[in-house]
Amino acid sequence: MKKHLFTGLLVWVPLLITAWVVLTVVGLVDKVLLLLPDAWQPEALFGFYVPGLGLVLTALVLVLTGVLSANFFGAWLLRTGDAVLSRIPLLKVIYTSVKQISDSLLSSSGKAFQEAVLVPYPHPDVWALGFVTGTPPVDLARQYDEPVVSVYVPTAPSPASGYVIIVPKQSLRPSGLTVDEALKYIVSLGVVVPPADAPDSHSSNKH
Repeated sequence: MKKHLFTGLLVWVPLLITAWVVLTVVGLVDKVLLLLPDAWQPEALFGFYVPGLGLVLTALVLVLTGVLSANFFGAWLLRTGDAVLSRIPLLKVIYTSVKQISDSLLSSSGKAFQEAVLVPYPHPDVWALGFVTGTPPVDLARQYDEPVVSVYVPTAPSPASGYVIIVPKQSLRPSGLTVDEALKYIVSLGVVVPPADAPDSHSSNKH
C-alpha cells in the first residue's frame, strides 16, 4: 500500500506542479488585458472570460514588434527610442543594464554562460558549480598578476540569484557538464544527476 501511494505521488506531483505553474503564468499574462478599454474586454465582447487570451495578445504584440524591427522604418524607430532612453540620466542606467542582459540571454548570437565549471567557493576546500560569463573590466583584472575570469555562482533552487566572483583562470576545474545539465542539477537541489557516459564514450573521448 505504501509503495503504491508513493508511486502515485511520483506520477501526480510533477503533473500538478506543472499545471499550477502554467496556470499561474497564464493568469499573470492575462492581466495585460486590463490595459484594454472596457469595451474591448473579453467579458464585454464574448460575455465570458477567455483564459489564455492575454498570452495570445502578448505573443501577437511580440511578433508584430519583431516584424516591425525587421524593416527600415521600424529599425530606425527602435534605434531612435533606444538613443532617447539611453540619454535620460537615471533611466539610462537601468535601461542599458537590462538591455545588455536581455541581449546576452535572448539574442541568437548571444551566450550568457560560456561553460559550467567548478570553482573553489566559498573557501578553497569547497567546490561550487559556476558559469563563466566572460572577463572582468580592465581596472579589476589588472589587480591580479594572472589571467582572471568572471564566474557567476548561482544559488539553489533559484539560479536567478547568486554571486559574481572574479577567479584566477587556472584555479577553475572543468565540471564535465553542459550549461543545461548544470542548471538542472542546481534547480533540482542536486537530485537530478546527468546520466554517466558509457565506458566506450569515455575511451573515445580520450582519443
